[in-house]
Amino acid sequence: MKHFFLASLIAGAMALPAAAADYTIIAPAGPGGGWDQTARSIQTVLQDEKISGSVQVVNVPGAGGTIGLAQFASQNSGNPNALIVGGYVMVGAILTNQSPVTLKDVTPIARLTGEYEAIVVPAASPIQNLEDLVKALKADPGAVSWAGGSAGGTDHITAGLIAKAAGVDPTKINYVAYAGGGEALAAILGNQVTAGISGYGEFEAQVKAGTLRLIAISSAERIEGIDGPTLKEGGLDVVVENWRMVAAAPGLSDEQVATINGDIEKMVKSTAWQDTLKTKGWQDTYLAGDAFKEQLDKDVAATESILKDIGLIK
Repeated sequence: MKHFFLASLIAGAMALPAAAADYTIIAPAGPGGGWDQTARSIQTVLQDEKISGSVQVVNVPGAGGTIGLAQFASQNSGNPNALIVGGYVMVGAILTNQSPVTLKDVTPIARLTGEYEAIVVPAASPIQNLEDLVKALKADPGAVSWAGGSAGGTDHITAGLIAKAAGVDPTKINYVAYAGGGEALAAILGNQVTAGISGYGEFEAQVKAGTLRLIAISSAERIEGIDGPTLKEGGLDVVVENWRMVAAAPGLSDEQVATINGDIEKMVKSTAWQDTLKTKGWQDTYLAGDAFKEQLDKDVAATESILKDIGLIK
């Protein structure tokens, strides 16, 4: 009877679903920016869909995400419950800051989203369109100040490519880097800079409210739901898509990586995540596993080439 009872307990325990993992996600930037929004969107969907029992988000801002990346890699080796968000901005920041810790020091899981860059000015600005901005840039590159994210990131790269396409020396642009999207937005709204550049989602509320004017977006073609011309329409042959990813800690087993991949895949395929993409104006660029690692290597090489081209690294 005892053996039967013990066997029943074991069988019952094996029949129970595996406990959902608890995660801590590092958002390597201040509140309000794209990485913070990405981390908190992952948090919400993982919890609401019961993929994870509890998800915490911790902000570690600074140096284009490289401070958070270094802290994450050094403190979480072998920890399957730790995640970090990152993306194209981090690739550039690692190169420009000559960071000793790179994306090779973590475990890439998946590319999640893509977002095009938006160029905005305060509603009261005399700059009405992209043509006006290009004229001002050509007249005096240093007099046109750009507010964006970290040095060497997507925003900085886009500003440099705009200058180059306009026939202006990209090394002469006056780019003001901010650690978080909230700080950059405050500077733009406070008329402390000429223009702002970031993912459209970070400006959408202010554009719709009429406090910011959208003068261009970095997509190849106009995007449904966004009332703004492309840089190409304004005569500048520039297309830039920012992307964001999630990575896990170094030193994980294949089984641990597979579990994390499975949780992220469930999240990406959920209706809640798809709804989040629509709400935020993010493109679904989900790519996981070896395919993502291969693409990441290509993106790092391409970014290094661009940064050299616009004079941000030698």
